[in-house]
Amino acid sequence: MIYNFLRLILYIPLSIIIIFSGKKRKFIIKRLFQNFNNLKKGKDYIWIHCSSVGEINLSDSLIKKILLERKENILISMFTDTGYKIANKKYENEDRIDICYFPIDDYFMIKKILSKINIKLLIIIETEIWPNLIKLSSKRAKVILVNGRISDRSYRKYLKLKSITKALLTGEIDKFYMQTEIDAKRIKEIGATESKVFVVGNLKFDIEIEDYSMEEKLELKNKIKAGNRKILVAGSTRTGEDEILLEVFKNLKNYVLVLVPRHLERIPKLEKLLLDNNFSFEKLSEIKDEQGEKDIIIVDEMGILRKFYSISDVAFVGGTLVNIGGHSLLEPLFFRKTPIFGKYLQNVKDISKEILKRNIGFKVENSKDILKSIEVIENHTVENKEIEDFFNENRNVALKILQEIDKIIK
Repeated sequence: MIYNFLRLILYIPLSIIIIFSGKKRKFIIKRLFQNFNNLKKGKDYIWIHCSSVGEINLSDSLIKKILLERKENILISMFTDTGYKIANKKYENEDRIDICYFPIDDYFMIKKILSKINIKLLIIIETEIWPNLIKLSSKRAKVILVNGRISDRSYRKYLKLKSITKALLTGEIDKFYMQTEIDAKRIKEIGATESKVFVVGNLKFDIEIEDYSMEEKLELKNKIKAGNRKILVAGSTRTGEDEILLEVFKNLKNYVLVLVPRHLERIPKLEKLLLDNNFSFEKLSEIKDEQGEKDIIIVDEMGILRKFYSISDVAFVGGTLVNIGGHSLLEPLFFRKTPIFGKYLQNVKDISKEILKRNIGFKVENSKDILKSIEVIENHTVENKEIEDFFNENRNVALKILQEIDKIIK
């Protein structure tokens, strides 16, 4: 009641924002004024709640197994616009999958969704703790948290709110399937019942990566006019990392740099940075056949990073040189590329430790470290067997979770 009372008060400034801010107005209207006419009224559903692109990608193997092994429809709710677009594109031909924007935990919108469908299970991906979503769904179905993780920052916040979160975690969520022992320990410390907590591993290892043909790879190389140059792909970069990468690029010979920013709205600032430093560059969507070679390519399209990793000679993973916590270190490894990453690894802590232990990746702190790592990569090929063993020892998480779902939904 207190939570929803505070939300009601919050709607007053939100109403003002809707009037005066076009961008925020679109964001709010998309989420709070949906009709959900795409839902199949009265049909059985498994509701899978994701946050953004990362969660929808890592859920893919689980979603496909549910489609194959079970009869329920699937509702996927997404918080971000990019996640919503990727989910729609990924499952546009799946009749049993419906997609909606997550309605920012609005009590009445959640009730509206639940009045249309016969929910059999709510699956929360990672640690998206939304009180109305969880409480209302738990009255009609089982609720499980999958691929659970709690970062250092989130852990500190949850401890301060333990008196509030404990009741929700104890009474409303039936099972917690955590990535690591540390995550399991933390979820118990902030309120989860010990008997409900299980360690099953990370769904990211089950991601099915498209196997691009030689023709597709060659076509992409030709599009960016790589020629005989080597390709340095900087994936999911954040503000503060571009300057370091440009310093690296200045000291490389016969390379083309492919910058893939995590958020496309950063591109105008990125373009200004490149102009100020006298680099020749082009956005991927604007490359024309008659143009000559450019020093740098800015990827201004979503969902294409993996394909660029597949053609890279060197792969850098962003969100690691600045205090973000890191993005997927596994994607370059899927294509047998040795990832280079910074020291901020709180989101990928266990994976990064295992990568470094097996010597199939490089941890760096500055441009000099990156250059040294590139030199090693140019003169040494990582054994594919070591990477194969790394994946094989951690796979089949989706299968374990599906087996648990079969037990929960009789």
